[in-house]
Amino acid sequence: MIGEWIAALFAAFVVEPIEADVRQRLEEMQAPVQVVSQAGDCLGTTGPALLDRASGDLWWAGTTAISVATGLTSPAELLDANNPACAPIASYLVSAETEA
Repeated sequence: MIGEWIAALFAAFVVEPIEADVRQRLEEMQAPVQVVSQAGDCLGTTGPALLDRASGDLWWAGTTAISVATGLTSPAELLDANNPACAPIASYLVSAETEA
């Protein structure tokens, strides 16, 4: 019960803003069509994985939510680089951040 409540809060305050931020940043960077199309696949698999972790590890959920809200953690850091759908997007966002 509490895990579901935490997952819902985590989705509202972390997962949804991350998805919006990633999409916005890809649009602003005029990312290639391949990267933008893979973003949907990546976010579709990353969101549920983050929610599972948040519901099982309340400390991680709280610290991650604060880090994202304050800007200490970038969305690219929460994307799973080991996930084949996320690797190109994570590397693209990280390289764009270092160039900026």
